[in-house]
Amino acid sequence: MGKDYGFDTLSIHGGAEKNHPKNALNPPIFMTSTYVFDDVKDAEDIMNFEKQGFIYTRGNNPTLQLFEKRMAALEEGEDAVAFASGMAAISSVLFSLLSPKDNVVVHKTLYGSSFTVTHKLLPKYHIDCKSVDFTEPKAVEGAIDKNTKVLYFETPANPNLAIIDIQQIVRIAKTYGVKVVVDNTFATPYFQRPLAFGADVVVHSATKYICGHGDALGGVAVSKDADYIKKLKFDYMCEFGGVMSPFNAWLMLRGLKTLGLRMRQHEANAMAIAEFLKSHDSIEEVFYPGLADFRGHELAKRQMDGFGAVMSFEVKGGLKAAKRFINSVKLAKIAVSLGDCETLIELPAAMTHAGYPKARLQEFDLTDSIVRLSVGIENVKDIIEDLDNALKV
Repeated sequence: MGKDYGFDTLSIHGGAEKNHPKNALNPPIFMTSTYVFDDVKDAEDIMNFEKQGFIYTRGNNPTLQLFEKRMAALEEGEDAVAFASGMAAISSVLFSLLSPKDNVVVHKTLYGSSFTVTHKLLPKYHIDCKSVDFTEPKAVEGAIDKNTKVLYFETPANPNLAIIDIQQIVRIAKTYGVKVVVDNTFATPYFQRPLAFGADVVVHSATKYICGHGDALGGVAVSKDADYIKKLKFDYMCEFGGVMSPFNAWLMLRGLKTLGLRMRQHEANAMAIAEFLKSHDSIEEVFYPGLADFRGHELAKRQMDGFGAVMSFEVKGGLKAAKRFINSVKLAKIAVSLGDCETLIELPAAMTHAGYPKARLQEFDLTDSIVRLSVGIENVKDIIEDLDNALKV
């Protein structure tokens, strides 16, 4: 499928090279753990990469392969690796690029499990982590030393929606021969394509918007470097064993078909809700890239094709008021995760980011009372009414 097709077309047809078995319109799920060979030479040729074929689903599977090819097309990469979860993708990519005595420089605000991997797990393997503000490029450059191998960040960042200039970070990284890894989960390839700005690897928690329905776990890593993807798949994903289920890959493919449609509705709802919250007497501050007075608004306009559907905000009255508000919603669901059709609300410091040291939250640009809202695709008037009623309690 040519790359000149539009996003909505590629999200349905990208990566498909021929008719599916029995001329099925939709690809079948290859629910098999292993594959048979014609003879020993056939097995040897496939195992030595002298011919294409399948050996064992931990290494490759037709359903997974189609999902990988489609994600590569959407992210403007050459190839991709599917993983069992977003964290399997993130941790495997980091381990594939780092060795003992190396260090990784990360943005100071990360998803809670990403913080744990970079700040607590990697140091156990003698890989240091430096945390700086990636919205200040001089701070990033100042943190790089001869042992720095990776710059890792999310943009927009979870949960404060900080916007990081991918192109500027890439310029710094290339000066020092450092790899750039970007978590694109919040934006999705519909709104942002970091590889086009020079990033080396893009990672996603495909559980979120890629799937879109909250019914399957998955992760994916995409790169323009096909040799790196081969190494990531066979030296890390295969050996760590974080393989995506073929059934989940099929669900991801199904989710991708409506990604563009869903993101347009998610964003339209989010914009209306952000404006509502910003004007509400009970709200202290709203963090959403679509708002004109948001610090990263102008950069988001240049770097992204839209502003996404996650926002965070502070309720007047601090932690007690935030908890009362969250406990009072009816339509929105109190839950971790994001990107579902349903509107989800949470208190990051107590839930998704609970691994951060409570006494040092300000250091990571967090508070114990910040509320994160993943705006769903319900009727926007119903969502606003639910939030308004909860703020009145």
